[in-house]
Amino acid sequence: MTALQCVLFLLVGVAGTVVVFTRDLRRQALLFSFYGMVMTLLFVAIQSGDVALSELAVGAAALPLMLLVTISTLRNRKETK
Repeated sequence: MTALQCVLFLLVGVAGTVVVFTRDLRRQALLFSFYGMVMTLLFVAIQSGDVALSELAVGAAALPLMLLVTISTLRNRKETK
């Protein structure tokens, strides 16, 4: 295991912990996107290119975008009531 892989494993642990303990939903969605990027870098470092591409598409882009849209929609509904 290289030093880069060790650093990325630690960064994944720290990023995951930060996502879990974040209270604001919008900030949590953005941090989840950052977590997805760190996971993508980890998968590239351990030479799993196909998994890295999937994580980049889903974990770093699609899911955080869907979360932000959902949060925005729910807040708009709450304000109109």
